[in-house]
Amino acid sequence: MQNSTLQMPGLSLRPPQPIAMGRGFAVALLAHALLLVALTLNVQWHSATPEAFEAELWSAVPQAAAPAAVEPEPEAPKPVVEEKPQPPQPSAEELQAQREADIAIARAKKRAEEKKEELRLAEIREKELKIKQLKEKIERDKQLAKEKAEKAEKEKQDKLDKVRQQEKQDKAQKDKAAREAQARQENARKDALKRLQGLAGGSGSAESTGTALKSSGPSAGYAGRIKAQIRPNIIFEVGATNPVAEIEVRLAPDGRIISKRLLKSSGDADWDRAVERAIDKTERLPRDTDGSVPPVIVLSLRPRE
Repeated sequence: MQNSTLQMPGLSLRPPQPIAMGRGFAVALLAHALLLVALTLNVQWHSATPEAFEAELWSAVPQAAAPAAVEPEPEAPKPVVEEKPQPPQPSAEELQAQREADIAIARAKKRAEEKKEELRLAEIREKELKIKQLKEKIERDKQLAKEKAEKAEKEKQDKLDKVRQQEKQDKAQKDKAAREAQARQENARKDALKRLQGLAGGSGSAESTGTALKSSGPSAGYAGRIKAQIRPNIIFEVGATNPVAEIEVRLAPDGRIISKRLLKSSGDADWDRAVERAIDKTERLPRDTDGSVPPVIVLSLRPRE
């Protein structure tokens, strides 16, 4: 039987079977119980208190008492110490098996603690990774929101610039059309005056704009005196341009203004209205140096003269 066991494959590599230790544990338990009983009895014997007696003697004549006999103290009995049976000593194989078992338990405990620490560190790393990813996502969202806002603002500004550019182009076209229309009107007026001069036999030059047969009119400084009287009544904020407006004014013999008419617009409606209001506010113009007042006079007024 022994030979067949040794010849089985793999048995030589197995650890030895642990030896049964139940009998040794039972003997050790019995020895500890007997020791506990012996210690209990010994403590109770020493803790017993001997009884004490007192007596008083009386006599008619005082007599000195004899010294009390001193009895030797009884020797305390020696405690009976029962010999405890020595537990059986484990064999070398049992000690080796116990050491190997302790080592295996210690290794298993250490591996469990290491695994627990690894799991804890892995959980911490996972939490840190999630926090990092969350922060990166928040930063990306902020960057996207900022880029979106900047793009929307740029598109809004581009649209506003296009609208302003279009308005500027439209205004330039309107101004150009107004100037062209004004130029056409002025040319038509000049052509009409020339035709009238030709029909009436006028003697003026080709550039003359009068309607009389010969040149006549107020003195050279009369127009300046009229402008000096009208200009304080003009209320207008002077800009970068200096447009000119031509106004025809009809006067009574005493210089009172009867009517006015805009012959040539300056291209600035505000300036034209400011000049007309100033003429209305003036009401009366001064006489010329000879005391006469022309019935009709044409005034050319600019914001800066």
